[in-house]
Amino acid sequence: MKKIYPNSLIDYLVYDYTVGVIENNPNIDNIIAVNDAELKKFGKLTSLINTLRNNKYDIIFDPYAKLQSRLICLASNAPIRIGFKKRDKNPPLPFYSHNIPFLKEKTKNCGKAIEDRINMVTSVFDIKANDIDYEPKISLTESEKQYNKLTNYDQPFVMLGVLGSTPQKSMPYEYIVELINYITKAYAVNILFNYAPHQKKDALDIYEQCADKNKIVIDIYEDSIRGFITLMNKCALLVGNEGGTIHISKALNKPTFTIFSPYVLKEHWASFEDGKRHTSIHLAEEKPGLFSTDRDERRKIEEDPSFMYKQLTPELILPKLETFLSHHLKKNE
Repeated sequence: MKKIYPNSLIDYLVYDYTVGVIENNPNIDNIIAVNDAELKKFGKLTSLINTLRNNKYDIIFDPYAKLQSRLICLASNAPIRIGFKKRDKNPPLPFYSHNIPFLKEKTKNCGKAIEDRINMVTSVFDIKANDIDYEPKISLTESEKQYNKLTNYDQPFVMLGVLGSTPQKSMPYEYIVELINYITKAYAVNILFNYAPHQKKDALDIYEQCADKNKIVIDIYEDSIRGFITLMNKCALLVGNEGGTIHISKALNKPTFTIFSPYVLKEHWASFEDGKRHTSIHLAEEKPGLFSTDRDERRKIEEDPSFMYKQLTPELILPKLETFLSHHLKKNE
């Protein structure tokens, strides 16, 4: 949008816990941070709507397309309001001036999620193909680039992010330990753990089961998104569950090996994969007979993915992981 309208003022409305991803982005003029729980209160939502209406926006994009964001669009009085159709149906109220359908399939290696969002722009505004950049960027300050907690170590760091939001949405811990033991035995590296602050006990439990604790630097940890970004910027690569840390690492131009949750659609979120710098594994590719294309069946898997996770064994993961790591790291002598 800055290329289409160079003199535009662009505000970005985001949940407060995600602000760290977009701080210092030169294309964003103002960040409006909102709290998820607070926004569910009618009074808070109406107050935000009034504030945004008073800002008198000309254009609003709503890639979120949930009830709250739709109501914000409807009440904004912006002449151009662009949002997604759900299941190819126009919403019941005129939330948007332009209802954009999701693409039928992906055509670029950025992943369908990014391609859909770019399509929101290109469906309404004229922009040359050469001016479109599909790769997300994270902007670091010079001070953040000088992050120095790893400078006293002489081996590269591998970031491990293999804990899901809950134990049932994580690989079995014995599988995680086996992967870590393989990496520390085969490669000349140090290991860092990334996890949510409330998962520290789980992370320590995994650490205690690992064979080469001397190669795991458990004391270096960042508990904020921005902190993780500055730490990850100094790491060699990331191995982890599909999620925010994977996409942050790609935006920092770090190699990634993604372990997909069994209920996540790979075509939506497998971005920039080339088999070398970015690669992944999904149970649906390894054992397709376990999966159904039915939407309700996928929801059942998401409600309790523990059985599916157990089917994605280290024996399936390690050959692909070895191919990936061998491109980027030195083996132990």
